[in-house]
Amino acid sequence: MSFTSDVKEELSHVEPVCSHCTRSLLAALIRMEGSLHLAGSGQVSLEVNTDSANVARLVKTLLPELYQLQTELIVRRSVLHKTPNYLIEVPMQEGLVDALRDLGVLMGGDMDQGISKKLINKRCCAAAYLRGAFLGSGFISSPKGDFHFEMTIENEALANDIVELLHDNDINAKVMARRNNFIVYMKSGSAITAFLALVGAHQAALTMENIRVTKSIRNDVNRRVNAEMANEHKSAEARTEQVIKMRDVLQHYSADALPPALQEVIRLRIDHPHATLKELGEFADPPLSKSAIYHRIRRIEQLADEIER
Repeated sequence: MSFTSDVKEELSHVEPVCSHCTRSLLAALIRMEGSLHLAGSGQVSLEVNTDSANVARLVKTLLPELYQLQTELIVRRSVLHKTPNYLIEVPMQEGLVDALRDLGVLMGGDMDQGISKKLINKRCCAAAYLRGAFLGSGFISSPKGDFHFEMTIENEALANDIVELLHDNDINAKVMARRNNFIVYMKSGSAITAFLALVGAHQAALTMENIRVTKSIRNDVNRRVNAEMANEHKSAEARTEQVIKMRDVLQHYSADALPPALQEVIRLRIDHPHATLKELGEFADPPLSKSAIYHRIRRIEQLADEIER
């Protein structure tokens, strides 16, 4: 199973916190997977089409449970992909229009575009709505690769409302247009983990966080190793440059003509080409500080630069 499938399996078994959470969950499922068919005199029928057995089970259970509506489940199998598809038909009947208005799907006689505020006025209900939205149209890539989360939504108002709802819960998400849909997406591992915790996928959130921490540690180690390698490379170049300048100086001055302090540092560098400045100071007799070695080398480099000019 994919990570998305694991998350959806866990979410489909989350128990509601309050009596209104179930309504919020069902409302989001219908908004994501449902389609309305309008007839005359304000009559409508509803179809919910999903590839998820868990979504089909929830819709088939909750519509009769909450609103005493008659439903029919049709299981179809794709010839191309050989995977089941679930169609829940809710025919025109008394109470359907009222139910759809209560679920924030219908406003007056038209389909509402955003999220009805009555569905998300409590934190637990907002989490239930987001849980239903993800169950209906969500995707999370395997956290072992690049972090990526998205929900595909048909209208912009609903997508923007979902992003605002996420922001209200301190989760940063964005919207982009893709073909005829709008995508709510996140690229941050911490944001995706926070979403999973909010909607009740605690096992998935723990898995995500463990992988995220491991990645962070590995990346930190790699950065440090790369930085140390870069520093060592620069130090090696500097040591090589010091030796070259010392040889240039010795080609123009006899060693005896140089001050004893410069003679000593040249001898130390030639004898210990890979040593750091601190180590050169420790090799000196008597020992010298790193600063003293540095200033002597600078004097030699200045002599080499004068010779070059």
